[in-house]
Amino acid sequence: MSRLLAGVAAGAILCAWAGHAAAAELPGKFEGVTVDAKLIGGQQYEALYARIAEWERATGAKVNVLSKKNHFELDKEIKSDIATGNITWCVGSNHSSFAPQYPDVYTDLSALIPKEEIEGFVPTNIEASTLGGKLVMLPRAQFDVSALYYQKSLYADEAKKQAFKEKYGYELAPPDTWQQVADQAAFFSNPPDFYGTQFAGKEEAINGRFYEMLVAEGGEYLDADGKPAFNSEAGVRALDWFVNLYKAKAVPAGTTNYLWDDLGQGFASGTIAVNLDWPGWASFFNDPKSSKIAGNVGVKVQPAGSSGKHTGWSGHHGFSVTESCANKEAAASLIWFLTNEVSQKLEASAGPLPTRTAVWEWAINEAQNDAYKKEVLSAFQQAAQHAFPVPQTPSWIEISNAVYPELQAAILGDKTSKQALDDAAAKATQILEDAGEL
Repeated sequence: MSRLLAGVAAGAILCAWAGHAAAAELPGKFEGVTVDAKLIGGQQYEALYARIAEWERATGAKVNVLSKKNHFELDKEIKSDIATGNITWCVGSNHSSFAPQYPDVYTDLSALIPKEEIEGFVPTNIEASTLGGKLVMLPRAQFDVSALYYQKSLYADEAKKQAFKEKYGYELAPPDTWQQVADQAAFFSNPPDFYGTQFAGKEEAINGRFYEMLVAEGGEYLDADGKPAFNSEAGVRALDWFVNLYKAKAVPAGTTNYLWDDLGQGFASGTIAVNLDWPGWASFFNDPKSSKIAGNVGVKVQPAGSSGKHTGWSGHHGFSVTESCANKEAAASLIWFLTNEVSQKLEASAGPLPTRTAVWEWAINEAQNDAYKKEVLSAFQQAAQHAFPVPQTPSWIEISNAVYPELQAAILGDKTSKQALDDAAAKATQILEDAGEL
């Protein structure tokens, strides 16, 4: 267990959970109050929102969900609200990768949430949720780092094992390196009916995947001076990995338009061999009601690149309260309710990784008699040991929005990888200069 917790904190020493000293004061009473909210939507995030009705009954308040979108669309909506001075709502979904863009939008939760409750979270998650000395969001049970899901039966097929060894010269087994993933993806693919792998091909999703592959290839996204450095030999190797898979038709033709829900549904359809994905899909993939490969899912630590480093792009979701909120206490109560132990157990039971220390202990105990859950926890324990955040710049999302079309251009064959990365680096440099960061 101690190794698991250390892995989740990416090597940090964790404090013990501090208990419920202030729990009796929450959720409070807010008769007649309406809390307007803008929330992330998507299969792995939705189950939690059923608890909103419980909070309403307990407090006498109401929640008015103004919008529910994927985080890329939600980010655009929030930026539009900022530009028009229309931050009239109270609660917003947030993410450690997106939060640095909004330094003045969200209030300091440490003044609204009891200290004992804050101490119940994994310290590194709280640290990553604190910007400029302000605790800008409470983490939900959605700590994200990706591990590799695969169809077990493919690796038990004797004919496939023999054919693979004859072609590639090594044994067919769940891959340990990204080169092995590329080999196996090409080997397993039978388009248009079956593909070796897939990836999200637009928005921050492809930029994040490129970023972690760049790190695994020994490169860096921004150098020590904060300048774009991804148009390097390591960057070309990283981007070529995506380019070559697309060229080989080892990924679906529409992959450059895919986001996370597309990947989840794709792997669950049984038409994908191996799939790098988030912990929130673990239960979905192994549920016969939602997945054609239930009972046939293996999970292991994400592969390593040519440098020996593993991919490990990570972050976590949370909820924030706006500075302009008319009733911050009610809003803070709501986001506490959506991130408390009961809520985190609800989310973690489906596979997502919790951000409360006590819920980690609960999840470990719950998995003792479930072989699949134990496999999932073990895989993500190892995955978390390789976790690293996005480059520490408030311009990360703006840079992503400029870089991803260039990555797409290379994948689709419109530019060479080097040309695309040079053009992307020039755009990123301009963004950082305009922001005063260079």
